[in-house]
Amino acid sequence: MTTTSALARLLKPVLPLAPEMSIADVADRLLTPEHKAFLSLPIVDAAGYPLGLVSRSALQDIFMQRFGRDLRGRHPVHEVMNPAPLIVSLDTSLEQAAKQITGQLQYPITEDFILIDAQGQYRGLGTVLDLLKAMEARIAQRNAVLRRALVDLKESQVQLVQSEKMASLGQMVAGVAHELNTPLGYVKNNVQLLRELSAPLFELAEAQAALADCLADPDCAEARLAMALDNAAKAREQAAPELLVEDLTQLFDDTLYGLQQIAELVVGLKDFARLDRAMSEEVDLNDCIRSALVIARNSIKDKAEAILQLGELPRIPCAPSQINQVLLNLLTNAAQAIEGFGQIRVKTWAEDAAVFISVQDSGRGMQAAVLARIFDPFFTTKPVGQGTGLGLSISFKIIQDHGGLIRVASEPGRGTRFLIRLPRPQAAALQRSA
Repeated sequence: MTTTSALARLLKPVLPLAPEMSIADVADRLLTPEHKAFLSLPIVDAAGYPLGLVSRSALQDIFMQRFGRDLRGRHPVHEVMNPAPLIVSLDTSLEQAAKQITGQLQYPITEDFILIDAQGQYRGLGTVLDLLKAMEARIAQRNAVLRRALVDLKESQVQLVQSEKMASLGQMVAGVAHELNTPLGYVKNNVQLLRELSAPLFELAEAQAALADCLADPDCAEARLAMALDNAAKAREQAAPELLVEDLTQLFDDTLYGLQQIAELVVGLKDFARLDRAMSEEVDLNDCIRSALVIARNSIKDKAEAILQLGELPRIPCAPSQINQVLLNLLTNAAQAIEGFGQIRVKTWAEDAAVFISVQDSGRGMQAAVLARIFDPFFTTKPVGQGTGLGLSISFKIIQDHGGLIRVASEPGRGTRFLIRLPRPQAAALQRSA
């Protein structure tokens, strides 16, 4: 029979025994070199169907007895055979064969197993040791594949996380650029207005300087003096400096306000991306919230009013840039969940063991099926191209790495609330000492 199954490679074409053979002849055959590797020999009927196995162990029990060979050596071998041996079809997969054999195997192992074809006829013997070696090789091969797959998965995960970070960074930079453009726009306009308003003043200063030169010159002719006086009077009338005081004051105040807004955004961006801050540095989470709100202002301002209820918090060790990333994600998600104009309420408070941050929106809320998968990687309700589904998954991992918890509660039509709990270090120290 020709077969390509994995079991076929384990098959040993051992010549079967007839049930009429004597026990002594079978014992002698087991001692031959070609049969020393086997624990048993098969017994097959005239049609080629297996009847059982006679084991080396059973024969030893007979011949170890006093006069055992003389008393029972001439008896037919079917008297000592196992009529219910392990029989496996060659069509069986390696895994199924291993499951079948280990499920029926008795210890210590005293027999091999019989291999049959599709018609049930005997084709050879298989040893348990060979089967275990084949399974070990198969497992090693699959482990190698799994290790390669795990490496590929980790590389893909790193790339996806980096992609999500770059997407968030792009969104953040676009928002900050938009926020910078507004004050920069009217600062630029104010500077242009200042240039236009200051031009007549320069002309007045020039005319008055010419008049002063003429007055100081004893040789200045009356015609030249009259012209200088006339030019100074015209420049004075055109410049009207008494009317410019209010306009210039307003322009300077607006320009300074715009520059302050730009400075606030720059400081907020610097505080937001505090990558150089170590996990051991203690941070006030309220500062993180204010920084994240500055960066998220462009995403929020047209969608919701941000209401802050920030309690007094102890400083805790954390990676502020990572916490800022979580807060930015929650704030932008909250704004995107609001239809029309709503509210985003951010609240903080502290307890003996932990500090808490609550981000609650008045958006459309989520169904239970969506809520159950909200932290799953790649799960998103946004249209294709508008979200990777990694934002909340990364946020969950960041909070988990900080030893904290993040939970969500939501109801359709009533909004969503995320709650972050971060442990206080002194609470952990007290717990360890206790």
